[in-house]
Amino acid sequence: MNTPASLSLPSSCDILVFGGSGDLALHKLLPALYHLHRENRLPADTRIFALARSQRDNAAYLELAERNCRVQVARSDFSAEAWRSFAQRLQYVAMDASQSADFGRVAKALKRSEGRVLVHYLATAPSLFAPIAQNLKIAGLAGPLARIVLEKPLGHSLESALAINQAIGEVFDESRVFRIDHYLGNETVQNLMALRFANTLFEPVWRNGPIDHVQITVSETLGVENRGGYYDHAGAMRDMVQNHLLQLLCLIAMDPPADLTADSIRDEKVKVLRALEPIAPEQLATRVVRGQYTAGYIDGKAVPGYLAEENANTNSDAETFVALRVAIRNWRWSGVPFYLRTGKRMPQKLSQIVIHFKEPPHYIFAPEQRSLISNRLIIRLQPDEGISLQVMTKDQGLGKGMQLRTGPLQLNFSETFQTARTPDAYERLLLEVTQGSQNLFVRKDEIEAAWTWCDGLIDGWGRLGEEPKPYPAGSWGPQAAVALIARDGRDWYGDL
Repeated sequence: MNTPASLSLPSSCDILVFGGSGDLALHKLLPALYHLHRENRLPADTRIFALARSQRDNAAYLELAERNCRVQVARSDFSAEAWRSFAQRLQYVAMDASQSADFGRVAKALKRSEGRVLVHYLATAPSLFAPIAQNLKIAGLAGPLARIVLEKPLGHSLESALAINQAIGEVFDESRVFRIDHYLGNETVQNLMALRFANTLFEPVWRNGPIDHVQITVSETLGVENRGGYYDHAGAMRDMVQNHLLQLLCLIAMDPPADLTADSIRDEKVKVLRALEPIAPEQLATRVVRGQYTAGYIDGKAVPGYLAEENANTNSDAETFVALRVAIRNWRWSGVPFYLRTGKRMPQKLSQIVIHFKEPPHYIFAPEQRSLISNRLIIRLQPDEGISLQVMTKDQGLGKGMQLRTGPLQLNFSETFQTARTPDAYERLLLEVTQGSQNLFVRKDEIEAAWTWCDGLIDGWGRLGEEPKPYPAGSWGPQAAVALIARDGRDWYGDL
């Protein structure tokens, strides 16, 4: 998505990373800022302040930051010279974000001057969002040039999200609030806009007439790792469906926006969220599957089940897998099911969207080949980002008659754009924040509409009291997820 022409890099900028010694900062934010620095995409006078409770000096933090960046950044992209100049921008400030008095010390460390854009990146627990915002205001760090970036999850429910949005809104107006869903910074996700709205080939068939159904899969081979405490209270519905999967669904299902301004795009996404058909408790058994992984094998290596993970709550009923049959109540998508699934400890790390088109209305080829007649548009977000349109062609060779075969019309991003390094999502998102562009960020009514729909499901689970269905690590989830889609005479694309 293009940045409006009126936006440009500010001449000077301060970026404050709250939670500066956490995994997100060390593994994602600092490597992304390093890349932006190396490619001269940060304002020339940018300073980066990492804020955390750990009592360490600046030299110790820089050593920690370099060690992590060397792991996260490709060896060919890491330059000792570039790191030295980047490190000159980076300063560590020990402070406790829950203590109001510490914000005065932050303001003193900044030595603020007029005209500097100030970006507050809250890589912290959501419970700290509201107090940090209030303390920034008290310390004089929330002026008109200040922006605040909120990491997901934004709350734990609609009620908590409303409370956060209200508290943030009392300090920062909506134009200065940037709610991150890092999937929106993915290169292929952004290409959904170009694919749909820059090609007249697709828009006439992007509706319930030609399309049979849509599948969205986001799977991970990893387990909960060191996030067991968080996951025990969140589960896959809050961690993945409420944000990532619903955002992908919105980009696939939305109507064309009037233009590429942030509000035009987000207006159309909100319409989709509000058109989602609620899933009543009595429909949960046929339209939703919850799962929790048990011991199994990933890449031939034995891995423990969720309840046997380190520091796990052995009585947890948190789901690590969710599959859903979703309906959108509008003219474009009436009658078209959207099948969503996400899970941990799956056979492969995969994020993809598959658009399944209907069979031709009149079939004239050999009956035994009828199962082949289905065009598919496959949008791969990771790995091997690209777009493939599966079409039917005649098999080549004498004596084969009108034997059909499936073949791809394919765009592989790594092969097509060989000279360009695909930027990480956080690079693009951080760049957009410094430019003040909200195109890739989530508006508060999007968050609230998504929570409204998800809360209905979560409340239904609570009333029914059903335990998540077990599935062995290394599988594609519970057998009930296969039945979910098989009930409609379909199957999950690509499962082995």
